[in-house]
Order: sequence, then C-alpha cells, then structure tokens
Amino acid sequence: MTEVIPAILEQDFKEIEKKIHIVEGLVSWVQIDIADNSLVSNTTFLDPEPFKHLISSSSPNSPSYGKRGLGGVNFELHLMVKDPLRYLPGFAQVGFKRFYAHVEGDYVEDYVARAYQLGVEVGLAIDGPTPFEKLHPYLDNIDCVLVMAIEAGASGRPFREDTLEKIKKIKESDFDIPVGVDGAMNQENAKKVGSVGATRIYSNSYIFGSSDVKIAIENLKKL
Repeated sequence: MTEVIPAILEQDFKEIEKKIHIVEGLVSWVQIDIADNSLVSNTTFLDPEPFKHLISSSSPNSPSYGKRGLGGVNFELHLMVKDPLRYLPGFAQVGFKRFYAHVEGDYVEDYVARAYQLGVEVGLAIDGPTPFEKLHPYLDNIDCVLVMAIEAGASGRPFREDTLEKIKKIKESDFDIPVGVDGAMNQENAKKVGSVGATRIYSNSYIFGSSDVKIAIENLKKL
C-alpha cells in the first residue's frame, strides 16, 4: 500500500498546528514545507522552536504522550531554500527525522554530509522543471527522493506529465530507493505516479481541501 504523507505549507504556526491535529491518528508522517523567498517565491513559518511540544507529545516516552493526540507521528522537513544548512541543525535538534533539500539549492554535498552527522534520514528533492541529470550524481549517497510534480513554491499548480519519465529514470538508477511525489496529488495523478514506481504520496490541497480528510487519505493509500 502506498504511504500517504500530508504536506503542510503555512505562514502561521497556528495553521500548521491545526492541520497536524486534523490528520492525527490517520498517518505516520507529516511533512512541513519551509521557504524563505530564496529558492522559490514564497515565505513560510521558519522557526523550529514551536514544534518542540508537538514532537515531544508524539513520543511514547514523553509524559505528555497522547495529550495532544499525536501518538507516533514523525516529522520531516522539505527545505525549499537556497541554503539548507541554515535550517537543518535547528529542525533536527527539535526532533525532525527526515529532511529533503533541493538539488537546485546551494551546498548540496555539505547538506548531505551534515545531515548524516546529525543522524537523520537524508533526502533530496528535485523541482518539476529540473532534469533528472541534476539529481543522478547524488542517488548513491542519499536515503530517499522527493519529486515535485509541479513547480515548487505554492499549492494548486498543474501536474507536469514529464514527472512520470523522471520517476522512471530514478527507479532505473536505483530501484530500491523510496520515491515520494509532491504537488497536484489527487486520485488521478497519484495513480499515474504510483504506476511508475512512486511509493510515497505527498498531498496538501487534496487532503486538507476535502470534506472528509480520512476518506481522502484512504483514497490515496489505495492507489
């Protein structure tokens, strides 16, 4: 079954927290998207500190476990920024377990090395317009890949059909690497990317715009 991961892109922490609680108990991972207007034309909430209480309350070893309904939720960060090293340590320190920096950004090799030093899961993201060849040199040194099926920066942009060929090339290079896809992930497009090897579906608008979030997540899982 496909793993479905809600993606949250917001400027206000209260909205982030609200959306996390909406999917509590329905998923194992939640992705927080951050942007600082350096790589994409958008700015989001950027402070890792407020996540401390959410992440600690999701740990079974915490005295507050379950009080906020976050039993077992893991957090990952999608760094839509030029300099991932600016944000990596702070978010790792508060408990984020998986990171995706962009191959279009700076210091990619330094980011990979630093992330492994911090003991987190190391991923790279590739934007919709970026060719596969930009990502290929790093595949042997990372844990997972995030393919943008749109141009990164905002929700609601149209699905790029060339995403399918990009996923195929990634799987041809490393069949076992987990491949997530983010952007325009409704039922139709999620089925397309799943058919060529995507194993993680990231969704914002389809999940949070649904009248029944649980059904929306289950619909994507079935694909």
